[in-house]
Order: sequence, then C-alpha cells, then structure tokens
Amino acid sequence: MKEIVETIAKALVDQPDLVRVSEIDGLHTSIVELKVAKADIGKVIGKQGRTAQAMRTLIGAVSAKIKKRTVLEIVE
Repeated sequence: MKEIVETIAKALVDQPDLVRVSEIDGLHTSIVELKVAKADIGKVIGKQGRTAQAMRTLIGAVSAKIKKRTVLEIVE
C-alpha cells in the first residue's frame, strides 16, 4: 500500500523528494500517512477533495483484495 500511495503522490506534486509515506500496520486495519510539502498539499487533496478521494478509493479496492481495511491520512 505504501508504495502505491508514494508513487501517486510523487507524480502529483512539484517537490517529489519531500514526499514521505509511513504505514502503521494493525491486525485488520492499516493506516497510511502521507506527508508532502506545504505548497503541494492542495495538489494532493485536489478540488473539493476529489484527488484525495480517488486515492482512497484506489487504496480501498487494493486492500479489499487482501481482505484488510486501509485508511489514508494526509498529514500537514
């Protein structure tokens, strides 16, 4: 999951070297935290949150395949 989020985020932002992704694994749920440069936060979230929602949908589909719930958090 971590690699998917990192690849998508690096493609969206102007400063891909500042993208940081961490994953906290639980028994049934994983939390993926995405940190980007302050100037790029709007690009990751998108208009009305559409880009962030698309990333969450994609992660949900992939995590359903492995029968695990994954939550994406965009951290400032």
